[in-house]
Amino acid sequence: MTTTDKQHWESQAANWIEWARTPGFDAYWYYRERFFEILPKPGGLTVDVGCGEGRLSRDLAERGYDVTGVEPAPTLLQAAKDAHPEGTYVHAEAADLPFESDSVQLLVSYNNLMDIDDLDGALREFARVLTPRTGRLCITIVHPVTDSIGFDVRDADAPLVITGAYLPTAAFSGVAERGGLTMHFSGWHRSITTYAKALEDAELLIETIREPLPVDDAPAAAWDRWRRMPMFMQLRALKI
Repeated sequence: MTTTDKQHWESQAANWIEWARTPGFDAYWYYRERFFEILPKPGGLTVDVGCGEGRLSRDLAERGYDVTGVEPAPTLLQAAKDAHPEGTYVHAEAADLPFESDSVQLLVSYNNLMDIDDLDGALREFARVLTPRTGRLCITIVHPVTDSIGFDVRDADAPLVITGAYLPTAAFSGVAERGGLTMHFSGWHRSITTYAKALEDAELLIETIREPLPVDDAPAAAWDRWRRMPMFMQLRALKI
């Protein structure tokens, strides 16, 4: 993250902690198992970049991964440490990771890359720390099409409507209010081509791309509409 990214998330830290730690509240609870499906088996060092308050790091640790969480926003970093005292969490930004070159077996970035100003710099740094020919990057991002396609959220069968331009890179900012909680999200819309080119330039070879459905037992009223178009894009890449 850049300083701007860090400042935004620090300003939203209290809101995000409550948002992320309310069970069943946001999409993480209904998509995390899909993300785990693309991960390699535990082995070697796993780094969770932009770990926030630490929920993914905690889930990875429970599944046997030797994980270090990385977070630049101080309040979120402290929250992660407090919730998981036996874990390892460090203060750092995506483009300046405190790990030796070729030392990380798995690097995960969950809903983080679209918030980072310097996408190319972050991916070059991810590639630097990954082990050659075996180290993998696994990411989830909000699917780029969701920024330009909309529909009536109250009607799961409503027509899909193109509401904006897809190809240009553009900043986004929006406030979500639900269930008495408020969260301000801010970041970048980028096309799939933009992400693919940045991965190619960093010499990270895409192994798979997924457009996951929510888990089968996700509440129909809230999540059936996301069985028609993807909310997220997942990707696994190999350092070559």
